[in-house]
Amino acid sequence: MRSILLLPLGLLLGFSAALVFAQDKVVIAHRGASGYLPEHTLEAKVLAFAQGADYLEQDVVMTADDHLIVFHDLTLERMTNVAQVFPERAREDGSFYVIDFTLEELRTLKVSEGSSVVEGERRAGFPGRFPLEPGFFRIHTLDAELKLIAGLAVSTGRTVGIYPELKSPWFHHQHGKDLARAVLEVLAAHGYRDSDDPVYVQSFDYPELVRVKHELLPELGLDLKLVQLIADNSWGETMALDASGVWQPYDYAWMLTQAGVKQLATVVDGVGPAYDMLVPATLTSETAKTAVSPFVQWAHLEGLQVHPYTFRKDPERLPPWVDSFDALLELFLYRLEVDGVFTDFPDLARQFVDRQFVESHP
Repeated sequence: MRSILLLPLGLLLGFSAALVFAQDKVVIAHRGASGYLPEHTLEAKVLAFAQGADYLEQDVVMTADDHLIVFHDLTLERMTNVAQVFPERAREDGSFYVIDFTLEELRTLKVSEGSSVVEGERRAGFPGRFPLEPGFFRIHTLDAELKLIAGLAVSTGRTVGIYPELKSPWFHHQHGKDLARAVLEVLAAHGYRDSDDPVYVQSFDYPELVRVKHELLPELGLDLKLVQLIADNSWGETMALDASGVWQPYDYAWMLTQAGVKQLATVVDGVGPAYDMLVPATLTSETAKTAVSPFVQWAHLEGLQVHPYTFRKDPERLPPWVDSFDALLELFLYRLEVDGVFTDFPDLARQFVDRQFVESHP
């Protein structure tokens, strides 16, 4: 499910270490400064704030006792030592699910860089990043992170937006939990209520975003910006019941058409595709010089913003049609004209955007 996609955004403020520039490109810290510290730790969020990110992302999942934690996976084994602390708590599939643990139990776990077991050996997902087993980091709640961000806004005089993701609402509904409502209530309690507030609420789950738009936001008296994330069907990001009552991966293909974009614009304010969905699968370093994306044009016509994911400098993650991280950013931000990027390296993206602004405003 690969197609040619893309689109532009609005005028926001961008920052460098010493200067404040008017920018039209947004840097979103993907799970914080996750290229330097374990993802979704408070330490990674503080670093991303200091590195000049415009928005900090929060993936949100719910615990057994209905607390909201900032954690990317529905399961714990990739990022924590849960198998050593609670070896008997795995489900039949061998995984340890956040939703099966209380907040008190989760706070006893150590968080590290993401890893997996290969041939009996634990290996880091990104070998060149923070070491696997320092044991410094812990799980925290959405409430705690929002308080931290608010405190940094006071102490630095700089407002940084938030970008919470409703993580697999369909899964939470299966377990009798209303994740979307709980997240919106916490956002409202922290003062995020209106469309001009610095917050985007994102999800891969289109039916749930429709519910948020037409049911939950009006009921709670909120008017927040929504973003539809787009996944490859094979990833299983969202599951839906088919006509026979069997759970199947949601089909995202309709979103990559012009009619689909027009439909999305009735519900959301922006879209977040994987960046390689925005260019032909046959792209080369030569054809990248003249790459275009009908999807971006369609989205802009509908007033949508495009924030593709995930931009990484790790050599093994750079696509073959660019030779550097800067070249990747230049292609998407200034040739294809997306409005912003999710990146593990917010400092490098911030520096690149600021350089482009200075060079274009001599």
